[in-house]
Amino acid sequence: MNAALPWVLRGAWLALPFTAGSVLATALDQASVPVRTTASAAAWLAWAAVVVALLVAHPLGLTILRVVAPTATVATVAAATTGRPHGPEVAAGVALALAVTAFAFLPEVGSWLVNGAAYGDERRHLLRPPAALLAGPIPAAWAVLVAAAVGGPLLLAAGRWVTGSVALVAGWPVAAVLARALHSLTQRWAVLVPAGLVLKDHLAVLDPVLMRRTDIEVLRPAPAATDSLDLTAGAPGLALEARLHDAVPLVRVRPGRRRGEPGRSAALRFTPTRPGAVLAEAGRRRIRTG
Repeated sequence: MNAALPWVLRGAWLALPFTAGSVLATALDQASVPVRTTASAAAWLAWAAVVVALLVAHPLGLTILRVVAPTATVATVAAATTGRPHGPEVAAGVALALAVTAFAFLPEVGSWLVNGAAYGDERRHLLRPPAALLAGPIPAAWAVLVAAAVGGPLLLAAGRWVTGSVALVAGWPVAAVLARALHSLTQRWAVLVPAGLVLKDHLAVLDPVLMRRTDIEVLRPAPAATDSLDLTAGAPGLALEARLHDAVPLVRVRPGRRRGEPGRSAALRFTPTRPGAVLAEAGRRRIRTG
């Protein structure tokens, strides 16, 4: 990864209060003092959480960044549509918020943050989310999470005590469940370790699958016509195929089956966010690639 990328992202995020923050503040001028104070406090807390996430690399930080950054963009655009802020202030705020969100979803940024908690000589490579989740459930979970987290406090600040109390009591547990679900997507990795390659993906296999370096015949882009076991979970993008000298045991995840489906396979395929980086790292670890 480009060593400058984390610093560019940090700088952009630190500048956000002076651009997008100004747009939000102007849009909130007409709100009541309690609402304005509550919204400002929530924005500053979210901003500070991302600052910590960008200073201390960790998978949890990736979840925080990818929840808060698009929230900042949506809030800035919504504030701009009120007509109160205008001119260069709006353009700068919206542009920077969009840029930060684009950076947040770069595969390189994901790799940097999840490897902050890597153990010893291992390298974690994120796996792509399934297309079925990207098409609706993930954006919907994000939207409900944000609404559930801030809806109750804002309603209470507006003096809607009954509605706000119900939204707070019901919304925060929902937000916690959705946050955990979204965070679990940052726990899906192809991990290169000294012993070989580990596939850790709770959407495809019940337990991590270890493919020893000496057992890997070749790690390569998956051919169009292949008989390898599909562990991509329906994720889009270029899949990699690991062909082995001997079959490895695994337990596939099957909907409706708590214990999964035991089996063995000598060829597996999966979809990392950065397949080229996986192949390059595998080559450095004396795994044959092709």
